[in-house]
Formats: sequence, structure tokens, C-alpha cells
Amino acid sequence: IGMSKPTIVCFGEMLWDMLPSGKQAGGAPMNVAVQLKNLGLNPLMISRVGEDELGEELLAFLQERGLSPDLVQRGKTHLTGIVKANITDQNEVVYKIVHPVAWDYIQPEQGLLEIASTSDVFVFGSLAARSVDTRQTLLHLLEKAPFKVFDVNLRSPFYDQAGIEELLYKADMVKMNEHELALIASWSGLSNVLEEAIEGIAARFDIATICVTLGAEGAILWKDN
Repeated sequence: IGMSKPTIVCFGEMLWDMLPSGKQAGGAPMNVAVQLKNLGLNPLMISRVGEDELGEELLAFLQERGLSPDLVQRGKTHLTGIVKANITDQNEVVYKIVHPVAWDYIQPEQGLLEIASTSDVFVFGSLAARSVDTRQTLLHLLEKAPFKVFDVNLRSPFYDQAGIEELLYKADMVKMNEHELALIASWSGLSNVLEEAIEGIAARFDIATICVTLGAEGAILWKDN
């Protein structure tokens, strides 16, 4: 990385998780941006919120954590994203990711292509690609970004095989969990043995670096064979 901090761009959903205990700011790309900031880096967040109170509060949340809200678009038409958590019994939490919301309509605004093309790392997931508008914007930016990190983050029912595979082909590095690895490997008829599945996916989609998170067991990293 050298002396200067890399330019890291995080693209996608920012939202409120509506929990029984209260609301919590979330969305995988925003969580990544917050943690990168905690590590002393200066990530940029591209997203979209509504012109509503929840949107204002998310922008304030970013600023409180030292992140710029400049690339977060504001929209009148759709509300800020929320995820409703319903605790059906003692053990199970069911999440309803409300659709459509503001981050489903991220527009290819002036300047975003240049920001993507001059970035060192461009981080994106699959949830924000559930809608036509944001997906098109994402695909435009992926054409320009030199190094693309796909944080898979599958959320049923908002993905399909063709859509995920298109994004895998565009990624230089992929991060996923064990369940996502098993599913993606099964689509290609690959082994479900961890290392073999990783190598098979890397070969099929031409990915140089794969990180698989293993919950309490930590994570495994596969890089350059």
C-alpha cells in the first residue's frame, strides 16, 4: 500500500435494522466502510437515502463516524431503506428487507465513474443489485474500477444464479461465507470440500483472491493459487 492511504469505495445499501430493542444502522457496504474507517482508512460510501427523517439520521450516523456523506444520493420518490426484524419465537429472527427503497435507485451521477476509475479498491455486494437501476449503475462502475471486491452476502429472495455469476466474473477478490461457497460451488457442479470448492470457483470465474468466513472458526484465504 505504501505511504498514502488507498482510495476505497464501498457501494450499495445503507439502511436501518428495526430491531425489538430499537433501530441500528446497517447494510453490509456501510458496515464495511465503518470498519475500514475504524482501521484508519478513509473509505467513500456510494448509496442513496430518502428525503426523510431516517435518511437524515443515516447521514448523521456516517458523519459521526468520520465518513463523508457526499456520495450518498437523496431521493424524494422512495423512502430510506429499512429491514424489519420479527422475532417469531425465542430463537428465530425473520428479517424482511423492505423493497423497493431509496438504495434500489442509485443513479450514475456525474463524477461517480471518475471516482470508481481512480479507486484502489471498489467494494460491492449482491443485495444492492436486486433492482434494475442500482444494478445498472453498479455495472457501469465495475467497468471502470481497477480492483473489485465482491462481498457476496446472499439475502433470499433477492438473488439468482445468473445475476451472482455475472458479478463473480467481474470480481478480482471475493468474500463469502461457507453456505454461500457451498451454494455457488453446487451451481457449477463443483466439489463441496472447502479447498476444492474455492479452487474450482477461482478457476471458473478467474478470481485471484477468495476469502471464506467460517464463523467461530475464523476465515480462510486463498490467493494466487
